[in-house]
Amino acid sequence: MRIDVNQAGTDPHAGTDRHTGTDPHTVTDPHTVTDPHRGTDQHTSTDDREGAAMPKQRRAVATWPAAVGRGFVRSLVVAVVCLLVPAMWAALVVVGVLFRGAPWSWFALIVLGAVWAYTLARTVARFTRGLVRRYTGIAIDGGYRRPEPIIQLATGYWWNGYTYAKTRRQSQQEQDVRRRFADPASWRDLRWVVLAPAAGVVAAVPAAAVAAAIVVVLQPAVGVWMFGVLLLAIAVVTAPFAWRPLVPLAVRWLQPSPTAELAERVRDLTEQRADATVAQAAEIRRIERDLHDGAQARLVALGLSLATAERLIDTDPAGAAELIREARAGASTSLAELRELVRGINPPVLTERGLVDAVRALALDSPVEVVVASDLTARLDAPIESALYFAVAELLANVARHSGARRASVVIRRDATAIAIEVGDDGHGGANVSPGGGLDGLGRRLAVFDGTVTVASPAGGPTTVTLEVPCASS
Repeated sequence: MRIDVNQAGTDPHAGTDRHTGTDPHTVTDPHTVTDPHRGTDQHTSTDDREGAAMPKQRRAVATWPAAVGRGFVRSLVVAVVCLLVPAMWAALVVVGVLFRGAPWSWFALIVLGAVWAYTLARTVARFTRGLVRRYTGIAIDGGYRRPEPIIQLATGYWWNGYTYAKTRRQSQQEQDVRRRFADPASWRDLRWVVLAPAAGVVAAVPAAAVAAAIVVVLQPAVGVWMFGVLLLAIAVVTAPFAWRPLVPLAVRWLQPSPTAELAERVRDLTEQRADATVAQAAEIRRIERDLHDGAQARLVALGLSLATAERLIDTDPAGAAELIREARAGASTSLAELRELVRGINPPVLTERGLVDAVRALALDSPVEVVVASDLTARLDAPIESALYFAVAELLANVARHSGARRASVVIRRDATAIAIEVGDDGHGGANVSPGGGLDGLGRRLAVFDGTVTVASPAGGPTTVTLEVPCASS
């Protein structure tokens, strides 16, 4: 509330009376003086800052026990994961010392330790990436090469991208072994097994301090408990921070190098180009087959009918007229088949009205009840629209044929980074992406645009397939 000093009957040369309820900030007379011993602006702002800082300090003190407990658990987990392989080597050394034998026995232990280290390297690296993602939200790409699809040839042998095998199981085993040694990510994981103990030793400090404190306190000597209290204090202070050195170390040494990422990108682009070529050839063969078996056969029959009618027109006009009517019906059927073929190559509704209306047309033709929802307003590039349209068409066809669903939904969303389409149904679920399968081929076709296919289909349903394409590609 603003009060005029002169109207309040106060001497203009006097200080503001704190009992009058006048705010010192509202004094308008330049001759008005403020008593330094009473509440001034500086003192008030200082008190406000101190009052605001007190709740923060209380919150920090209140959350400290939770931070200590959470940090202690995280540090213990990190220590176990990072020191797993060194603990295994220590156990082998103990076995070698206790059971002394011939010199070759040490060689056998060394070989066994190396095999175990190489076998556990990928497991330790994956656990480490999972811990970093769970504790900090930082996702570290493993950079593992995708396996080639295992296909059966006409000769009966199985091809895994490297060799031929008589059975699928044998082909899978050979592929796994070759990928283990040929994938650079495997050697990166093995390098991590050598570096991880550095983070593991730091993370083990709180647990080691607690264990040492318990041992010290249980000693009968007088005055040792002070040392135990000191160890407990070390554990409490270091627990929230002991696991944190793992994060920069893992980010630096577990993710692929720029050169490896570039090489993997080139490999992906090569595969995508080959997939696009194969898909284009398959589409051309499909069009040729449809023309040969459908419209071409009907046009040949139309020509024969017209030739026969031409011969009968003088001797049997009624028969000739019947043949002409049949030829007219055949021409109409051929025209309908040609239109259907053209619609399958480049649907007019997609060209004229865009992706959303084309998907709605698919929903109307589906034998399953399909609900379409979209917030897409702008048109996409024609290749993106075509790829997404045919992907949705294939998914809705799978819903009708295999899912046993009564209802399905298509949700189209676009944000600043990507366009996503979710196709869901209430069927029995159990769908998965198998190498060489339909969903795998769908993912390969969208990969040309840097797109991805994500499948969530637990047994018993429901099933949700998400198609996502970056906006930068569109």
